Amino acid sequence: MKYEWRKQGKALYGARTAPALITVPAQNYIKIDGRGDPNGADFSNRVGALYALAYAVKAAYKAASLQQEIDDFAVCPLEGVWAQISGDDLEKDKLEYTLMIRQPDFISGELVRQAQKQVQRKKPNPLLGEITFGAMQDGLCVEILHIGSYDDEPASFAKMAQFAAAHGLRRTGDYHREIYLSDANRVEPCRRKTILRCPVEPVSPGSMEK
Repeated sequence: MKYEWRKQGKALYGARTAPALITVPAQNYIKIDGRGDPNGADFSNRVGALYALAYAVKAAYKAASLQQEIDDFAVCPLEGVWAQISGDDLEKDKLEYTLMIRQPDFISGELVRQAQKQVQRKKPNPLLGEITFGAMQDGLCVEILHIGSYDDEPASFAKMAQFAAAHGLRRTGDYHREIYLSDANRVEPCRRKTILRCPVEPVSPGSMEK
């Protein structure tokens, strides 16, 4: 049986175009940190290294799981956790991020390390050494499905902020998560689907952030 994230992971990837609350449990990821403009070559190189490892993990699991009920899995979509180094106005060269691809629960750290070594032998890439495997837990979040260009995301963030305020919630940090459901190389900007998530927490009456 093949694990399909679109089917088995509906709770994680079922965001709609209206804001909603979601509690995100701990998930395992392969991750790489970066800084700077996402339109630059360094960003693309980091995405490439991450996908190279993701597909190597998939191949390694498939080769080793002949007796398992789940013998294959679809690679999960690219995700990014974003923050700005300084300033209030968006400056892309001041962005810092962690790119990641979620790994199913049955993928072990040992399998990831083996795949990492194998890829490094076949196609040496210094960025592979920067990729780590570990868990992240977003907890309570406001999420929305943004359809359109990445540059138009502020309109969706504004809807999320209004929703949070109406429900007595505030953001817990200056970062957010993006889950890229569309391939940016194949889908035109106006049709791209991206899940946006911001971690939140309740605030007491009278202390609501503006």
